Amino acid sequence: MKVAIYPGSFDPITSGHLNIIRRAANIFDKLIVCVMVNAGKSPMFNLEERVDLIKRVTADIPNVEVDSSNELLAEYAKRKGSCVIVKGLRAGSDFENEFQMALINHNINPNLDTMFLTAEHQYMYLSSSTVKELGRYGVVLPEFLPEAIIPDFQERIKSNLQGGK
Repeated sequence: MKVAIYPGSFDPITSGHLNIIRRAANIFDKLIVCVMVNAGKSPMFNLEERVDLIKRVTADIPNVEVDSSNELLAEYAKRKGSCVIVKGLRAGSDFENEFQMALINHNINPNLDTMFLTAEHQYMYLSSSTVKELGRYGVVLPEFLPEAIIPDFQERIKSNLQGGK
């Protein structure tokens, strides 16, 4: 069984992320979408919330499993029996960063390869950071976020703007 891992912070999961998930799930027997802890970021949604949001929008994809981890990706992949990391690429700058990480992960775990899937044209500019910024200005979001999580996102934006969590 070919198991791949699609790692990220997914804060929040965007339509671009979901597009990569659907495409990768068609390639592999099992795709683990793993919410990784990034100490350098202050997430809008906590780890458990992000896992829940992803589970909700991938519930119709039978070979997708959602997990989270605070360990090195290369070690996580080894523990999960995966030999492939899936990364979505939007632009040339993404490639430079992701290529460096792919080399590091392969150095730590020589059995681990990285497969790059280019974003479809409508998602080339899309990032979670951009979506959060647009949300702060009240932009309507259906083309940027999966419909099922828009209410959660809008509620969190409203709460943050009011000085809540």
